[in-house]
Amino acid sequence: MDKLLRKKSYIIAFLAPAFILFTVVLFVPICKAVYYSFCNYKTNYPIEFTGLKNYIKLFTNDETMKMAFKNSMFFMIFSCVTQLLFGLVLAALLTNIKKGRNVFKNIYYLPCVLSSAALGLLWMFVFTPTLGINKMMESLGWLENCADGPQWLFNTDGTIILPIIVISFVALWQYVGQSMMLYMAQISGISNDIYEAASIDGCSKKQAFFYITLPLIRPMVATAMSLNAIGSLKFFDLVYNMIPEGFLGNRAHVLATHLYEQAFKFNKLGYGCTIGVVLLIMCLIVTFLINKFVKVDSYDM
Repeated sequence: MDKLLRKKSYIIAFLAPAFILFTVVLFVPICKAVYYSFCNYKTNYPIEFTGLKNYIKLFTNDETMKMAFKNSMFFMIFSCVTQLLFGLVLAALLTNIKKGRNVFKNIYYLPCVLSSAALGLLWMFVFTPTLGINKMMESLGWLENCADGPQWLFNTDGTIILPIIVISFVALWQYVGQSMMLYMAQISGISNDIYEAASIDGCSKKQAFFYITLPLIRPMVATAMSLNAIGSLKFFDLVYNMIPEGFLGNRAHVLATHLYEQAFKFNKLGYGCTIGVVLLIMCLIVTFLINKFVKVDSYDM
């Protein structure tokens, strides 16, 4: 095997399939999207190069873009903070229990593998005023009429409207298991000898968590935060399925739903590519900032 790896021809042969797949599936579409973002591109119409017209319109005359950007930034900050905290807590708790660990791991991770579209429809019924939570509150005597209860998916008051906050918590419920599994994988790689030595020196479990576990899993924290940030910026399924289309105007839009509406509903493919390019740049910037400010040191575990 070592002889094979020393020959460049064999290395190229091993890398070629992955490189070709990456180029065809990812790199070429990105390049085409960047080009189309400078064009007036519609289905069944000739492509017309317009320069920066789409970008100027996006940043100056598109009110929906401003609302979508604000909602997406809220999703990103909320997801990074809450999934970091709850994921760490769950990972720490499950790592320290012996019986039932796999059962709880499966319970918390199960929502991650379920269809977001199906879960969106499920939670839409849960938060419908005449069903779900309000109906339960009415049956418990907390509400006289379920229709007079909180309008979970229809209230448009506030800088960040209630439907966006509700969907953020649903997303936390669905994806916290992913963060939990990443942290558990990193924690399980820490040698027990380190904890035993700390225990002999009089270190409590709380001190061991803050002074041993957290520093050693910091690389995974950066990875998990990057995944959460990118996933929340391109968030689409739950928003599209939980909020009735057009009912809240542009107040419930995020970047991905705005892109979808412009490209596929209004047939403005060039403008949709412009939003997509901006979304790609935002993902790259956020990933760069996380890797820059979340300091990662190398430790021998």
